[in-house]
Amino acid sequence: MRSLTDQLSQYAAYHRDRRNVATHFIGIPLIVLAIAALLSKPAWAVFSGAFMLTPACVLFALATLYYLWLDVPLGIAMGCVSALSAAFGQWAASHDTAVWLAIGIGLFVTGWVFQFVGHVRYEHRKPAFVDDIIGLLIGPLFILVELMFGLGLMRDLREAIEARTAR
Repeated sequence: MRSLTDQLSQYAAYHRDRRNVATHFIGIPLIVLAIAALLSKPAWAVFSGAFMLTPACVLFALATLYYLWLDVPLGIAMGCVSALSAAFGQWAASHDTAVWLAIGIGLFVTGWVFQFVGHVRYEHRKPAFVDDIIGLLIGPLFILVELMFGLGLMRDLREAIEARTAR
């Protein structure tokens, strides 16, 4: 399997225009929240009802394991993002079906509009996941890492990615 630097470098190569990256800061979180909402039904009570197991929880748990495999600190951070997203999904699923679907589908469509505007208008290149489906998992991690770069953190990783993508 490819390393964290390999994955992020490949993804970054599809995201060289800063305006496209900016659209992703909106689009990707909206899509993640939409998936959390739409996959929060059905729900099964586990541990005597102390926890609700949903397809979203399973998906986010598996994604978090992948992120942990790539990098433990980032995996922990993504686990926190996943937990918050799953909580949002359960909140959305607590509404009646029409509201739940409006929240989920509305966020999903809006998120993808931002994604495609970024790629068509600014990047002039197809999204990374078209060539490598794992890009769907790397996108949220990319946003977290770009946020950390913006805060002046993870300089070594940033330099390694920039060296590979000539950004």
